[in-house]
Amino acid sequence: MKCTICPRLCGADRNGGERGYCGADGSLKVARAALHMWEEPPISGERGSGTVFFSHCPLKCVYCQNRDISSGGDGLVISVDRLCEIFFELKEKGAHNINLVSPTQYTNEIIAAVKTAKSRGFDLPFVYNTSGYERVETLQKFRGLIDIYLTDFKYMSPDAAKIYSNAADYPNVAESALREMMRQQPTCVFDGELMQSGVIVRHLILPGNIGDSKDVVDIFSDICGSHACLSLMRQYTPPKNCTFAEISRPITDGEYDEVVNYALMCGIKNMFLQDGESVSESFIPAFDYEGVLKNGT
Repeated sequence: MKCTICPRLCGADRNGGERGYCGADGSLKVARAALHMWEEPPISGERGSGTVFFSHCPLKCVYCQNRDISSGGDGLVISVDRLCEIFFELKEKGAHNINLVSPTQYTNEIIAAVKTAKSRGFDLPFVYNTSGYERVETLQKFRGLIDIYLTDFKYMSPDAAKIYSNAADYPNVAESALREMMRQQPTCVFDGELMQSGVIVRHLILPGNIGDSKDVVDIFSDICGSHACLSLMRQYTPPKNCTFAEISRPITDGEYDEVVNYALMCGIKNMFLQDGESVSESFIPAFDYEGVLKNGT
């Protein structure tokens, strides 16, 4: 069957051994399954988010921090039953939720694992952690299964999306996807300081792209208003041997402050901000297959 899961609509026969644009074939690959402390506070909490890092990605941004797994494809092949077991193991370790990172290409397998876990009484929230490059038809399959959408909104500029992610259609696709996420989770619900359901929209500010960042703030305000949270990220790290001179540096304090102030001027109050030390912190775990294999690392 030809793959139409993501907006690339590449048509690869993945079950027949072909690899899609994302790099995935018919197998399910995971690079790490462990507690993760570097998400937004209501996701990580005090004990950590039970994060499952899936291999491959439909977007492949030139500045991706997880390129070893998104483009390199590092990871181990597991079964759907094993994925379900991982959910329960992360819960036993104290996870506040199950955080599915770059899940799109494994939509069918994840749905099967989540449904099995829920049939066995699993009660932690599921977080769909995505680049925002999603088909509405795919997201609709997750209705009633995903509690929290943790989504990027990278660009409103088709030119930037084309140059840095080879996806000129990203703005329109991400807008439609966000509207669907909001239809499924129209407001944020918290238990104390922990999010139980809702939408968080992340925007990584790129150097020299402040105008585009303001456009992202505008579309967030239009679609979400006060019913979702906006996370403005300053952790952009230039890739090694960057061939794009304009993004070969970190963003400045002035650039970040300008976007934050614009968001405040637009009346956005539900925001997560990063301090100046974020760019020097490591948000990238070791993709050493921790928690992927049963009874071992």
